Amino acid sequence: MQAKKKVSVNDILAMKGSEKISVLTAYDYSTSLICDRAGVDILLVGDSAGMVVLGYSSTVPVGMSEMAMFCGAVSRGAKRAMIVGDMPFGSYQPNASMAVENAVQLIKAGCDAVKLEGGSEIIGTIKAIVDAGIPVMGHIGLKPQTQSLWEGYRLQGRTKESAMKLIEDAKALEKAGVFSIVLEMVASEVADVITKSVSVPTIGIGSGTGCDGQVLVLHDMLGIYEDIKPRFVKRYAELSKSILDAVSKYTSDIKAGKFPEESNTFHMSPEELERFRKARKK
Repeated sequence: MQAKKKVSVNDILAMKGSEKISVLTAYDYSTSLICDRAGVDILLVGDSAGMVVLGYSSTVPVGMSEMAMFCGAVSRGAKRAMIVGDMPFGSYQPNASMAVENAVQLIKAGCDAVKLEGGSEIIGTIKAIVDAGIPVMGHIGLKPQTQSLWEGYRLQGRTKESAMKLIEDAKALEKAGVFSIVLEMVASEVADVITKSVSVPTIGIGSGTGCDGQVLVLHDMLGIYEDIKPRFVKRYAELSKSILDAVSKYTSDIKAGKFPEESNTFHMSPEELERFRKARKK
């Protein structure tokens, strides 16, 4: 069977207005294999891994070494999907030079592009990364890396002023050279206007149906991560309960001596067993 063609930046750009873009987070080899086979267009190696995989209380503590490790694992599993790596907090804020160096590190780890949070305030940084030949996905609206420091996790674009600023930021990101823009928890009316105002695809998360694509955290969508249950998440499975039931049954079987069964056990051949018994008698 002929291998499916790797999704490119041009492919994503061409999907605007013609085909909705599916995006999911992925943090390891096994799940990236499954998501890739399912036909997901973009696998986002999100810094959300810090919370759902590493147990941090937010995305802020995640470092470059951890992100590079996650990106490498995902790249070894996904062959078709585009892989976008989140640049963690502190990896691009100090200066453009550091941002380019860290973006290069994620590309070397296996990513096809990187994602940065921010609007007009990081345009120079985005331009520097794009000029270095690295595709960039923008991210405006709710920005998890810094939102908790200001007003918490709240809907963005609730007022006229906020809505106009988001539109301004989206146009600035487009001009800076991003190939797509994530809109997180943006009022759907504003997200619709942004989507129609820019030539690059918008990827919504909690921002309504008008975006060019949608992204969710895999662990949220599968019902694995229980600490936070965002309203915008649609649960396609409740794997937390299934996993709990399976592990509990496994533990119970061990305690009761029901595992391993004969079908899970290996034996010596009768001839070697006889030789072994004779050897022990000597």
